[in-house]
Amino acid sequence: MDWNFATTLVGSQPYTNSVEAVDKILDGRIACPSWPQLPTRGYKEDMFVQTGVHLPGVHHDTGKLVVDLDNYDPTEIDTAILEEEIDYFVYPSDFYAGLFEFLERDTSKFQAIKGQITGLISEGLQVYDAAGHPVIYDESYRRILKKTINMSAKWQAKRLSKKNSHVIIFFDEPLFALLETSPTSISPNDVFNWINEVIDGVDCYRGIHCCDNANWSLFLKSNIDILSIDAYSYADNLLMFPDELTEFYGKGGVIAWGIVPSNNNLLNTEDVNSLIQKMEKIFDKLEEKGVNRQKAATQSLITPQCGLNNVGIDNIDKVFDMLDKVSKTLKEEYDLP
Repeated sequence: MDWNFATTLVGSQPYTNSVEAVDKILDGRIACPSWPQLPTRGYKEDMFVQTGVHLPGVHHDTGKLVVDLDNYDPTEIDTAILEEEIDYFVYPSDFYAGLFEFLERDTSKFQAIKGQITGLISEGLQVYDAAGHPVIYDESYRRILKKTINMSAKWQAKRLSKKNSHVIIFFDEPLFALLETSPTSISPNDVFNWINEVIDGVDCYRGIHCCDNANWSLFLKSNIDILSIDAYSYADNLLMFPDELTEFYGKGGVIAWGIVPSNNNLLNTEDVNSLIQKMEKIFDKLEEKGVNRQKAATQSLITPQCGLNNVGIDNIDKVFDMLDKVSKTLKEEYDLP
């Protein structure tokens, strides 16, 4: 599919009312609307709690996810994983008000619809054992976590595909950079393999969103279809991997450019023209590195830097207007439908 600077969102919204949130997202300014995570409603809508809801032995009633690795029973989830029981991983509605409101709407005429789930690295760094160590470093529990995310993503993709024939799932990795600074060594090759294992068999467009700096080559070489970055802050870092970028574009890969600020201080310093200028500078540098400019344009999405929970309801329209106008201006400049 040619994406042609279509707009989409990252995840969180600052609403407590799921109807209001979905009404806003479906008002026509977002070409590929995303169901909203609503953490302002309470800890159950926190991205890590949502993704961890099926994990065996995890306690999350305080908002912190903790499991006693010496005292949990994996039998039930292991059986579901072994028998590929996708419906075992059905999302509970009291943790996903935004998703289930979104599923009530007619979204069939949008270019695509998008969902999200926390990625393995970030989730694994936010679920702790009884001693306070992240479970990403425990081989046995990491296997369960890996398969739980994979199967949960399959359930979500299956459910969303009933509403629209084109579905995107982002595996959100806001904490990915922490792994690379961790004193406990995990090899890049292991991380690369984990990325591919977690997205394997998820029947839709599969993307990774990372709003920090990262070793972008791991993502670009992986089997993902879309890489979503905070382009406002880290585009130059991504451009340090021209060979990997060229290969990624060559296999049809898409970059979701998070060029619209999701920080109120930055938002108040920018306008559509300034953001267009930033995008043109990025594309100038892409072209300098041998990437075909028009090809990159057709394989681009436009997003906010990250989720919008901290923007506040008063600034949502400003963000959505910027997304819409930046997208339309770039489409016109590149003569795209």
